[in-house]
Amino acid sequence: MSNTVVPSVSVPSRTEAVLDALKHAILTGRLPPGQPLIENDLAAQLGVSKTPVREALKTLAGAGLVTMSPYKGAMVRTVDDALAHSVYDIRLLLEPEAVRRAVASGAAAAAHWKAAGEALDRADGCTDRADRSLANREFHRALYLGCGNDLMVGILDGLRDQTALVSAVVWNRTPSWEQEAAEHRAILEAVLAGAADRAAVLLREHIAAFVERNFGTAL
Repeated sequence: MSNTVVPSVSVPSRTEAVLDALKHAILTGRLPPGQPLIENDLAAQLGVSKTPVREALKTLAGAGLVTMSPYKGAMVRTVDDALAHSVYDIRLLLEPEAVRRAVASGAAAAAHWKAAGEALDRADGCTDRADRSLANREFHRALYLGCGNDLMVGILDGLRDQTALVSAVVWNRTPSWEQEAAEHRAILEAVLAGAADRAAVLLREHIAAFVERNFGTAL
């Protein structure tokens, strides 16, 4: 690989630093979908041994950002219609209901609304696709975190990195974050008003519209 990912790493947790560096490189497209991830090359670029690179790649594979094959090795996951539909189908089934429950719980989840607003403010100020994508996912998590069902939260948390990957790839092809930001603001407005059913409907429409707009088929 010819492009440098990040400067040398010299922090206490090398694996965590390598993980953050690789994730950011994937979500900005510096490591594009289908890019082979060679441990020796990455270790040399990052100024670390192969061990933290290997551990980081395993974590990224578990998060769905990297695929690993005994024959082809590790590579950045390719985003196709099947992946987008799989990820967003599950989100469509669970996330609107999780947000509806969180809003309906009232004060029990209200502490998360401030975090949701702050995440939107960060996203609006981002010039980096990866940072914007990560801020957007923090917004979504803040909305469903207070749903009262830890298993539901865990399932949705498990889709966050893949959602960020799909978004980053789509924005590289067809920048649409301004429209999505407006949809986010409308959802947050309903949340702050305590309109649980409306928030769920708006979120469902938001998720379905993203897939239809970018992958051509409604969910």
